Amino acid sequence: MKKNGILNSDISRVLSYMGHTDQIAVGDCGLPIPEETERIDLALKFGVPGFMEVLCEVKKEMKIEKIILAEEIKTKNPEILEQILQLFDRAEEECEIEYVSHEELKEKTHTCKAVIRTGETTPYANIILQSACLF
Repeated sequence: MKKNGILNSDISRVLSYMGHTDQIAVGDCGLPIPEETERIDLALKFGVPGFMEVLCEVKKEMKIEKIILAEEIKTKNPEILEQILQLFDRAEEECEIEYVSHEELKEKTHTCKAVIRTGETTPYANIILQSACLF
């Protein structure tokens, strides 16, 4: 469910149609996106925009009850994991964190409302955000 504010028009549209428990993914430029899932490609060049930059902006516009990360991020990209945990630790609302295998995370993108592709080039910089109720 979308909060107030302005984002990329495709992101804004998807968020405005999301209901409780719907999911959206934000990923690096290497995350495979299923044919049946809407692709919102923001990548301008390698590294631009960055994963955390996009995640921070999406988080401002969305009430999130759960985040899903690949278990592999703990060892393959601990720097991004620390930034994610800090971002959600500062959140005004509690957020459940679920770790799954990278293969399972990729499988879950099939049911996401959309996948936002960033220019990020570091491994496992991928997250699924699950929508909460605004009230």
